[in-house]
Amino acid sequence: MLKQQRTIAKPVSYKGHGLHTGNLTNLTFKPAPPNTGYRFVRTDLENCPEILADIDHVVDISRGTTIAQDGVKIHTVEHVLAACAGLEIDNVLVELDNNEPPVGDGSALPFVTALTEAGIVEQDSPKDYLIIESIISYQDEKSGREIVILPSDEFRITFMVDYQHPVIGKDYTAMYSLDEFVKEFAPARTFCFLHEVEQLREMGLAKGGNLDNAIVIIDKPINKEEIERLKKLFNLEEEVVLGSNGVLNGKELRFTNEPVRHKTLDMIGDLALLGVPLLGHVMAARAGHAANVEVVKLLRKEHEKRQIRSKYQHKKGRGFVFDANAILKILPHRYPFLLVDKIIDLIPREKVVGIKNVTHNEPFFPGHFPGQPIMPGVMIIEAMAQTGGVMLLNAQDEPENKLVFFTGIDKVKFRKSVHPGDQIRFEVEMLKYRRSFCKIAGKAYVDNDLVCEAELSAAVVERD
Repeated sequence: MLKQQRTIAKPVSYKGHGLHTGNLTNLTFKPAPPNTGYRFVRTDLENCPEILADIDHVVDISRGTTIAQDGVKIHTVEHVLAACAGLEIDNVLVELDNNEPPVGDGSALPFVTALTEAGIVEQDSPKDYLIIESIISYQDEKSGREIVILPSDEFRITFMVDYQHPVIGKDYTAMYSLDEFVKEFAPARTFCFLHEVEQLREMGLAKGGNLDNAIVIIDKPINKEEIERLKKLFNLEEEVVLGSNGVLNGKELRFTNEPVRHKTLDMIGDLALLGVPLLGHVMAARAGHAANVEVVKLLRKEHEKRQIRSKYQHKKGRGFVFDANAILKILPHRYPFLLVDKIIDLIPREKVVGIKNVTHNEPFFPGHFPGQPIMPGVMIIEAMAQTGGVMLLNAQDEPENKLVFFTGIDKVKFRKSVHPGDQIRFEVEMLKYRRSFCKIAGKAYVDNDLVCEAELSAAVVERD
């Protein structure tokens, strides 16, 4: 499936108060070139700083998703992102003259309406999808939150909530295609429970919240004095009554399962922080912004791995990330000193797993030792270092112009000897990382037996 990237045809604006800050904000969507992504621009600040809406810039997830860069923040971006992702728009500038988008009616519908009014146009550049090839899962046993992503030919979401409350209780929804987004999910409004209202205000949140932009679910007894206190707290002039449907003021729901649809809406917005559209079936239970963000982190690592693999390994291989030919493109070593045959796993900046097949043809065996060949410990450490070098170089910009010089070795232990016919599996993890310095820990196994372990320090330098 090859689709082109999309942006909007012309600028379009929307104005309103932010949900949590209460600040009045003028928001303008503007067209953006291919591969721009979603960028928020603070026009009220000097030099109009930009913040790329991606997982690396998420700084807070308390009752919404906040992004920041160099001390500049944008609060509650998930509804704007959901509108863009739901309409399959890839590139757009979102200009704001304050620190939070307008809340509108508490849904993504105002933004969808504005973007549709601007018109959506295709661009001369293909979309870059993250296609889920195997199950990706996240679970928080303490909270019971769980998200599993399965392979699928379309982006789908199945969402289940369990609030143990009669208005919501156990409920679920399913979106089988983004074609359903505009009518079935964009109009779903944000919600909260009555007991949370005062807590939110005490936390300095929900300053722009009112009964026109949020569904307030009654979950505790309330008397006239408390109603008056709520009216004063939120500067409400209209009467506040307890609805027979369990919702404050009896506000009618747009869908019988509107709360879980809004949770799905939030998830679509948070998943947009990946930076590329997703092809997979997301199955979520009791998830929220915290779980969404953790899953996006997992997805980002998978996407980075795919990008690295495609750069060096044009043919996808089963059971490995890089074959011997790809390793030759990454490492500067050559025979007889290239000691890694295959990379079977790589998590950028975190972990790498490599394979070395030990044969009688190794040039060091005739002298180490005649009649009783044993792989020198220094060569095991060197092979471990080269495996780590694959990870380190791929954490750099322009890795083809860099070299890794190892500067120190600590905590070395040789547990067992290595002989011709053995296959060594190196598992190397990042302990510390800075742009020009890092420390890694490696372990070497033969048939799941630990044969060697060490910590290595390295400097990344420019090639001459």
